Amino acid sequence: MRKKPELLCPAGSPEALDAAIEGGADAVYFGGEQFNARMHAKNFGGDALHSAVLRAHAYGVKTYLTLNTLLFDRELPAFLHAAEEAAEAGIDALIVADLGGASAIHRTYPEIELHASTQMSAHCSEAGTLLRDLGFSRMVIARETSARDLERIVKTSPIEIECFIHGALCVSHSGQCLFSSLVGGRSGNRGECAQPCRLPYSSASHPDGRPQYPLSLKDLSLAEHVPALIRSGVASLKIEGRMKSPEYVRDTARIWRRLLDEGRGATPQEMREMAESFSRGGFTDGYFTGRIGRNMLGVRSDADKRASREAEPFRGIVTRRIPLQVEAEIRRGAPMRMSLSDGQRRIAVLSSIPEEAQNAPLSRDTVTRNLTKFGNTPYAVSAFSLSLDEGLMVPLSLLNDLRRRAIAAFAQGDTPASPFVRRPYSKAASTNAGCRIKSARFASAEQITQEARAYFDRLYLPLHRHVRGIEGVVLPPVLFDRDTEAAESMLCKAKENGARYALVGNLGHLSLVRKVGLIPVGDFRLNATNRESVLSLESLGFTEILLSPELTLPQARDISGATSVAVYGRIPLMTLEKCVGRELGSCAECEGGSLSLRDRRGAEFPVLQEWEHRSVICNSLPTSMSDKQDALRSAGLAGWHFLFTVEGADEVNEVIDAFQHKKALPYPVRRMM
Repeated sequence: MRKKPELLCPAGSPEALDAAIEGGADAVYFGGEQFNARMHAKNFGGDALHSAVLRAHAYGVKTYLTLNTLLFDRELPAFLHAAEEAAEAGIDALIVADLGGASAIHRTYPEIELHASTQMSAHCSEAGTLLRDLGFSRMVIARETSARDLERIVKTSPIEIECFIHGALCVSHSGQCLFSSLVGGRSGNRGECAQPCRLPYSSASHPDGRPQYPLSLKDLSLAEHVPALIRSGVASLKIEGRMKSPEYVRDTARIWRRLLDEGRGATPQEMREMAESFSRGGFTDGYFTGRIGRNMLGVRSDADKRASREAEPFRGIVTRRIPLQVEAEIRRGAPMRMSLSDGQRRIAVLSSIPEEAQNAPLSRDTVTRNLTKFGNTPYAVSAFSLSLDEGLMVPLSLLNDLRRRAIAAFAQGDTPASPFVRRPYSKAASTNAGCRIKSARFASAEQITQEARAYFDRLYLPLHRHVRGIEGVVLPPVLFDRDTEAAESMLCKAKENGARYALVGNLGHLSLVRKVGLIPVGDFRLNATNRESVLSLESLGFTEILLSPELTLPQARDISGATSVAVYGRIPLMTLEKCVGRELGSCAECEGGSLSLRDRRGAEFPVLQEWEHRSVICNSLPTSMSDKQDALRSAGLAGWHFLFTVEGADEVNEVIDAFQHKKALPYPVRRMM
């Protein structure tokens, strides 16, 4: 028999916290006042954080705090303070997305339990091994993981696996979306996502050219797959929704609690009830089942909104109770004693020595009535035993005080008994010299001109398009376990054809590159935004690291080590598990680079084909620093990287010429400023 997985529910407000408890959560996750990916939720800080932890623990519910945004160097002290504040409040674990932030916490507070956020893009077995070595005890796997891959990851991972099982779906792999950041100035990796995926887009591939919603997915629900989830051995099942109402949290948690306790899938009626709580035209399980297609798309209709408004209001009353076994001893010549136990934990408290009765001795009914009066507490008496000597007298006020102190002691039982280990924090410093090469990746070999071969120090091609004589290969951003064998074979072939370097965009792919014998270079998809992250990546064996495109020049300047920056190119904004071309036109358009999405302002976003039928959406404007090279050098940024996606050979040469002569390109560009 598999152990029943933990039911992990969102708590975006104090009201939602109570709703999660009422619904039957085993654990809740919520954000503090800083560094969490839902900055517009009613987050917890200071006394509110401490109170939330105490309240959840009183009901036997674990608490996880989300510190799941990317960090800049100057924020690291405040980030560590937030971690310490959470530990002092008694939090059970921190959910962290920034590799450098996690390293700083683990080094400074080694006893704090760390969970790797889904923003770390963990989607394969090897990620678990590497994250364990970095101090993590659990990883939240990608929402795009199939049932087969989930079983394999759980079986081989040395750390716990947590997976999303209900709620909103980002169309891009988590941690791989820069759309809101680079186009709208609101970073999803920093908790400020503007949700451009929910907007309409048009395409010439659509017969009548009308706007559609090709990036807006229905909400996820795996409620019909509960037996398979339990069989997989996954440790925690996570409901999304820190921005949703307490009613949604209560109703969704209640149904999932029932399904887990009964070990069965949801009925059609239960699916309807959850859809009425919140949905976007129903639910999808397409990634889990492998049925990926147009039927996964959905928008929130007026009917969906009406159904949510009609939900029974949550009035903040928690009826959930934890059954306790209560034992009491009132004996002559000894302090009164009361103990409480939930089967896993037992506490006992003592009171004064009872006196001899002068008139009316204490009766069993009186003691029982006063010591089992748990009232408006999280507890209920499941069994009561009393050892009472006859002829004793105890004031009722002392009995009531004994009961109150026992309940308080039990509720406080999960708070730290002693201060946790706290080590001095020192800033990380790299011993590696700065990177000084000019490198470029191309979508195909046809783009590589003679001028490019002469100008760049190193060239890269995608793994599936690598050709002889090119020393760099770009790994796909996503390689599930099912892809590993084919990827290894292609890497071996690339090495035979002269490849020496591999651009790696996921930590879980590092061992594959090492196995083949290529030199790992960290791609921008690793989201390195601070010196701690760079130092961690260097310690893993990365010889160079391409910094995140979200950084400004001053922020990139603060980071030392063998780093480079993207000075030209249409930055990939999204990595999709689904094929946009298949839905809007044909796969041939993706393969040829002729497909694009047009937003409401008329901006065109190229769509490229990745591994298998995954799509990558690129920015409408290329980043270019061709006429800002003095600013780059003043910031100490001598390692330059170029991304060529939809450019023809002539355009490639035009870009090279602009950089050689420090002149602006003759069309609109985005700046790294």
